[in-house]
Amino acid sequence: MKKFYKEERLCSRKYLDLLFKNGSSFLLYPFRVSYRFVDQTAAFPVQVVINVPKKRYKHAVDRNLLKRRIREAYRLQKQDGLYELLPENNGLLLLSLQFVGKQKYEFSFIEKKLSAVLKKLLSNVKNDQGN
Repeated sequence: MKKFYKEERLCSRKYLDLLFKNGSSFLLYPFRVSYRFVDQTAAFPVQVVINVPKKRYKHAVDRNLLKRRIREAYRLQKQDGLYELLPENNGLLLLSLQFVGKQKYEFSFIEKKLSAVLKKLLSNVKNDQGN
């Protein structure tokens, strides 16, 4: 399951509003991460949306390049780094990855930082479950 399926993308306006209004978030440069669990069963345990701001990157070519790199890094790490370590029976995890960096980074840097983001996300989720 190393593909990035359409069902894994967060497109629902209802869920996006819920995520950004009531979700938890943290910053781990160059990503700002928002997340929230909803009581919903789905084919995949996580739905993700990836943002790169137009304000900082005026050219669509630059935004698309960064989104492609982030999407590829997520695709490679989701199975081992995220899906297997998520707590069971929590429903669907809504996840937003917002790129807040000031320059275009290489894929290796993005991959390393995204790995750290997923580890911090899992520790935050486990702390939330403990409370």
